[in-house]
Amino acid sequence: MKFLLDNNLPPALAKALNELSKIDNHQVVGLKEKFAPNTSDIELVQQLKTEGNWVLVSKDKFSKGNMEKRAIRESELAVFILARQWQNAPYWDVAHNLVRWWPAITGQAERISGGGVFKVAWRYSPPGKFEVLQV
Repeated sequence: MKFLLDNNLPPALAKALNELSKIDNHQVVGLKEKFAPNTSDIELVQQLKTEGNWVLVSKDKFSKGNMEKRAIRESELAVFILARQWQNAPYWDVAHNLVRWWPAITGQAERISGGGVFKVAWRYSPPGKFEVLQV
């Protein structure tokens, strides 16, 4: 399974998660490693759908319009949206928290088929439960 961290997460975090995820045969890449920085969310989602087996992790709420929401719904991707509290948290707190959440995120991504959008709360409590979002 391949995970794409959106531009709103540090590229170094994608590289660290990639190394940590090799044990589970997962790949993690930052958006800029795969796409031009100005790639629209619609283009990005369509490309990931075409390639298959991708999961998107983002702080973005994907609320730029109905076309974007429709693209997400039709993509059949697993999309993990980090809750609002992640927005202004310090770098090291975000890194620590995402690593803590990572096994729950990868586990959820492995269990679903047909896609879905999940909210990742700031506060982690085992086993890591997600709120299902409607887009």
